[in-house]
Amino acid sequence: MSVFSLDALDLAALLCSRVCHDVISPVGAIVNGLEVLEEEKDAEMRAFAVDLIKKSAKTASARLQFCRLAFGAAGSAGASIDTGDAESVARGLLADDRTKLEWNAMRVLMPKNKVKLILNLCLIAAAAIPRGGVINVTITGDGDTTAVTIVSKGPNSRVAHGIPALLAGEPENGSVDAHGIQAYYTGLVARAAGMEVSVDADAERILISAVPAVAKVETTEVAA
Repeated sequence: MSVFSLDALDLAALLCSRVCHDVISPVGAIVNGLEVLEEEKDAEMRAFAVDLIKKSAKTASARLQFCRLAFGAAGSAGASIDTGDAESVARGLLADDRTKLEWNAMRVLMPKNKVKLILNLCLIAAAAIPRGGVINVTITGDGDTTAVTIVSKGPNSRVAHGIPALLAGEPENGSVDAHGIQAYYTGLVARAAGMEVSVDADAERILISAVPAVAKVETTEVAA
């Protein structure tokens, strides 16, 4: 079976579209708030506009900081990223009145691709609970033994159709669009980091695991 490969220019374009999609809404709200300040004389409306600008600016900043680590270069080749920084940007983006983020990990320097993988898996976990809930991130081991487990629980939790195939680099329709690029990219990062991702879903929770690919092969061989 031939392995699906996305053209580098298409990959870059789709990822840029994803980032712009995430940021355009709060930036647009800031513009709307500024227009209200320019045109309105009513004190209550002006106060509402200021509040809107503050909240939208905070949201835009959180999304940009998250995208910088999750999608950006984040340093030179072979660079490491502090998992504390990863936790901070994840909380800034995901934790709110509806969603609680539980982060169970020591603060260490980790290869950037593994950190990017964790953050992208958090996005998939968050998308699986659209009405909010709890996202639990657990990181164990170190170096080549690092493993990641992310559990999300919430009302009507479900993984979007096609996500496992995109993570595996085998899109079901033989192409990747703007809706699927993040999951496909996550699979690319996982393979670059020497990790293998699996998704298990039932009525109560979504379980996403990332383990060293070699370890999974060895486990399979022993079981056989």
